[in-house]
Amino acid sequence: MLVALRGEHQAYGRMSTMKKIHVVFHDGGGGHRNAAIALETIAAQQGRPWQTELVQFQDLTDRLDVLRKLTGIRIQQQYNVMLQNGWTLGSKYLLRVLQLTIQLFHGPLVRLLEQYWREHPADLLVSVIPHFNREICESWKAVYPGRPFVTLITDLADYPPRFWIEPLKEQYVIAGTERAVEQARAFGHDEAHIFQTSGMILRPDFYARDTVDPVALRQEMGLRNDLATAIVLFGGHGSKVMYDLTERLNAAGLPLQLLLICGRNEELARKLRAQKWKMPVHVVGFTKEIHKLMRAADFLIGKPGPGSIAEAMVRKLPVLIECNAWTLPQERYNAAWVSEKRVGIVLKSFREVVEGVRQMLEPARLAEFQKNVATLDNRAIFEIPEMLARLLDQPADAAERSAAPAIGMPTSA
Repeated sequence: MLVALRGEHQAYGRMSTMKKIHVVFHDGGGGHRNAAIALETIAAQQGRPWQTELVQFQDLTDRLDVLRKLTGIRIQQQYNVMLQNGWTLGSKYLLRVLQLTIQLFHGPLVRLLEQYWREHPADLLVSVIPHFNREICESWKAVYPGRPFVTLITDLADYPPRFWIEPLKEQYVIAGTERAVEQARAFGHDEAHIFQTSGMILRPDFYARDTVDPVALRQEMGLRNDLATAIVLFGGHGSKVMYDLTERLNAAGLPLQLLLICGRNEELARKLRAQKWKMPVHVVGFTKEIHKLMRAADFLIGKPGPGSIAEAMVRKLPVLIECNAWTLPQERYNAAWVSEKRVGIVLKSFREVVEGVRQMLEPARLAEFQKNVATLDNRAIFEIPEMLARLLDQPADAAERSAAPAIGMPTSA
């Protein structure tokens, strides 16, 4: 039976043997690090008897990084530069080249990882990254054949073949949508190895009690309270498309103001601040206060990234996104999900952003989106520790028996 736990935030102060968990992440996009930190944080907040160690995959495998040998740039850095500059056309083929390279280095990668696991033992291994789960799983099972390996998908769906989910019976999969669950089944995983959560994992900050006054927050940023506010978010490294988007909306004369989150893109932030805009605009650089800043907004404008969409849903914000040939292939399903759930508007291009905002500002349409967003209840951050606890409580040999009964309380998804 498919596991779909509705875990609640509670303290776990009981005495128990300390368990060690490795969480593998990298910095290709901010969502993977955020997921790892979220797991570490919630385990500590709940008083779980776990020692959680975050393992930076790129640091671990640097000596096998072919791109770095050729250019001096890490794969994850190249990925972020590509996003920052919008060089994403044809990224589907780049992904296949990357996967081919990984296959060529499969043996050395597995041996390198085996050495690390031997030197750094743990009771459970969690991966929050794509592409490398075959190598991570095989190396882990070679060293610790009775200990569970879990892939926590930080996208709304997999992008097969072999992006997140591998046809390995030893792999447990935690998925945030029914689509991803169906994909895991299609790869041959039985119900005992599939966990479904109610959404994407987010940092606990997004669930903290909301004491922020949106009126005071807008005033603090020099924004008006009689205008609709859009928060513009294109990941932790921003995107140059934000400047073009702001120019279009500024020229349109709509009853709108923008809260522009540039992340680590300091050049973009300086360029936006240097311009004199007719509309109220507030520019923010890198911040860990997205959950707070969203309180000042009425809707989100951004790329169809799984993290920003999930954050917007938890903060009850409809979204305005685009989906076209330039959209990363693994993010295209996210646009379909937004349309299916009727929680926002999907444009073919941000060249149409003015018309998209006009539609978003229609009172009846905005109210419908807000109503649909309000029906979603993503509690994944509280559900996932329960799932991991069930795996940790199993005897080592039981964790390997795919015929074992489903873990946890059998409920409907």
